[in-house]
Amino acid sequence: IWIFHGFYAEEELVGNLASMSTRERIKAIRKMPETMKKKREIRNKVLKEITKKSRDHSTRPRYTQYLQGTVLSFRRFGNSLSEYFYLLQLWHKTLKIIGAKFGTSILSYFIFLKWLLTFNVFSFLINFSFITIPQFLAAEPNNLPFTGLELFTGAGYFEQTVLYYGFYTNATISKIENGLSYNMQLAYIFTVGIYFVICFLILLFSMAKSFCRNFINPQTYSGNAGKLLCTWDFNITNEKAVKLKQKNLSRQIKENLTEVNREVLNFSVTERVVRIIIHLVSWVASLGTAVGACAGVYFLSINNLKLFAKERNNDLESQAAMLVLPIIASLLNTCIPFFYSWLGHMERFQNPGHQIYVTMTRNIILKISVIGILCYYWINIVAASESQCWETLVGQDIYRLVIVDFIFCLLGSFFGEFLRRIIGITVCVSLGLPEFDIGRNVLDLIYAQTLTWIGILFSPLLPGIQMVSFSIVFYVKKVSLMMNCQPPRKVWRTAQMTTKFWLFLLLKNICDLVLVPGLTCVIGHTGLKPSEECGPFRGLSSMYAAVSEWIKILEKYTASKWVVWIYQNLITSELFFFILSFLVLIITYLYWQITEGRKTMTTLLRKQIVNEGKDKIFLLEKLRALQRAKRNPSAP
Repeated sequence: IWIFHGFYAEEELVGNLASMSTRERIKAIRKMPETMKKKREIRNKVLKEITKKSRDHSTRPRYTQYLQGTVLSFRRFGNSLSEYFYLLQLWHKTLKIIGAKFGTSILSYFIFLKWLLTFNVFSFLINFSFITIPQFLAAEPNNLPFTGLELFTGAGYFEQTVLYYGFYTNATISKIENGLSYNMQLAYIFTVGIYFVICFLILLFSMAKSFCRNFINPQTYSGNAGKLLCTWDFNITNEKAVKLKQKNLSRQIKENLTEVNREVLNFSVTERVVRIIIHLVSWVASLGTAVGACAGVYFLSINNLKLFAKERNNDLESQAAMLVLPIIASLLNTCIPFFYSWLGHMERFQNPGHQIYVTMTRNIILKISVIGILCYYWINIVAASESQCWETLVGQDIYRLVIVDFIFCLLGSFFGEFLRRIIGITVCVSLGLPEFDIGRNVLDLIYAQTLTWIGILFSPLLPGIQMVSFSIVFYVKKVSLMMNCQPPRKVWRTAQMTTKFWLFLLLKNICDLVLVPGLTCVIGHTGLKPSEECGPFRGLSSMYAAVSEWIKILEKYTASKWVVWIYQNLITSELFFFILSFLVLIITYLYWQITEGRKTMTTLLRKQIVNEGKDKIFLLEKLRALQRAKRNPSAP
């Protein structure tokens, strides 16, 4: 009887769902307290029922039935793809293993690396589609020899390729006479300009989404009771998957309990003074090191063009001279963060997260300062030189910085983790295995991405190079982590760490637009004149002049008046950007107030729960006292 009852109940459920609209049906299936396998079965039955009903309606025209059948077929095909899409997710299993063994703090680094890789794939596709492919149609043959050293120096054969700004034409490309034409100047400037806007919006959206998830309403996404009682998926039958899921849940519960049971140490006045002095000394040492590194890069960069200008009989010596500046800059950016990590260990923070954020802040100061010195060198020295194509020289410098930084990143894994493990298990056993340095590794990624943003104007294919390097870095870091590192000694929860990664990356993106106006002069008046013999903007007073000339042409056509109005009243208006910035600040302030209000509400509700618990305990004690009094009426 119960079997028939369940069958008819399911048939009735399928009928009710089939009568709903698509959006309501999806919401209803999602809210069902069933396993994912059962939900898929119900959804497939509903789609079959809808198909059956559509065939039974003979009053409808045939083309309507055919259209509905086609829509349902595509919908089923999309649902089937979505079921197996998780199998195609990049490094899905690897991320699960890392999270189960090393916790969410280290997992956040690899998730951030994966996001940057995806972001560079998107960037590469944009530049390759709108800039590089049209250039192939107008490209001239490259007669320079290829020796192999160009892979490290970026010079020689690569100078006459689509890798650099100087190779792109300033002509309007048209393969068919009196047919459609492609203005290379406008394509170049709009692709790069819109790319920066998209970068900013994607970072802003990602950070806002993560902020909302981890700060404004964190309990919706991570509840202790939910993890303990409702997280297990009973469809898992594979033994390895079961063990991996157990480790993952165990690690997450430990992190949550550690956060709940965190002890606040009370230091004496003397201990507090000593800790403050240690922090001050550490900050002075870190800032002094950053100043010294910037001074070294500055004096080296001043003499860098002199090294290129000298005639050399040995090609190998000339190639080595090109690599001096990127090697020194990358060496400083690789070695000094190890010193910052040591300072962080000396300061002995109570919360491991505070140590990571302080280390990241010091690294950001160092890397932004070095990049600022390099930008000054490119704008005031390279751009003012007598070279025929200074934009290509800047692109080559940034290419060498990207390649050398990638090599030093791999060497950092070898010397910082592999050799440290050998020392910890052979020479000095008390040190033990090293821990994965999240702050240093995250800042390496942000620094590499910043170089890509700065250099994309002068080397449009840099996102493709960074895409390959990030893929290799992921596998190298994963192997190094598994073989050389141990899980963090202090278990701690890092739900808000990814949000701060987005914040650091967003600040870097903004700094690129503020610190490097000469390098992004496509959107500003800088006074830097493009080279007259190379690049898509040759012969113009500035890169921005290409847009001004295009707007003058559009003013002659009535249908394009709206484009001219947007350009004159919005894009070139300081008032518009002031109002836009003001609105962003207001929204940020509102979000901040919402966060503070919800924190206060959470605190009050927790106090209310505690008070209600005390009231119930008091009432239970009174009830027990009355029960004892009724059982023993003679008792006093």
